[in-house]
Amino acid sequence: MRIAIGSDHAGFDLKAILTDELRALGDEVTDFGTDSTESCDYPDIALPLAEAVAGGKHDFGILICSNGVGPSIVANKVHGVRAAICHDTFSAKRAREHTDVNVLCLGAWAIGRGAASEVLRAFRDARFEGGRHERRLAKVKAIDDQTRASQRAGA
Repeated sequence: MRIAIGSDHAGFDLKAILTDELRALGDEVTDFGTDSTESCDYPDIALPLAEAVAGGKHDFGILICSNGVGPSIVANKVHGVRAAICHDTFSAKRAREHTDVNVLCLGAWAIGRGAASEVLRAFRDARFEGGRHERRLAKVKAIDDQTRASQRAGA
């Protein structure tokens, strides 16, 4: 799999651990930063990662900060991205199966290393089920398209 991963300073250590685990599974991992625990701004990491996922360069993305909220907001601003914060395996698996989430957001301060690994594995291994969920996602896409059209018309 081709996986994009990024974090701010608060998620740096967990990002390194998860990157190593993914590579051990044979995945191709692209690191969008940051490169240290020095303070940085999560939008600078989340936006290019989300754009790469939306553009099809990666199968999915992972964003990590202290709680996962900021990067999830940024990623969800990118057309074609469905980002979700998941801190348990049930939510991670369901996010992929029912909502076709393509960016997993984690809070390094909200989840331990072991749980983070389990959540990532559940997310990575799950697949979108389609069926009745396609109808719902079509409605989400229609809302996104309508909102974007309204914003362009008002700009």
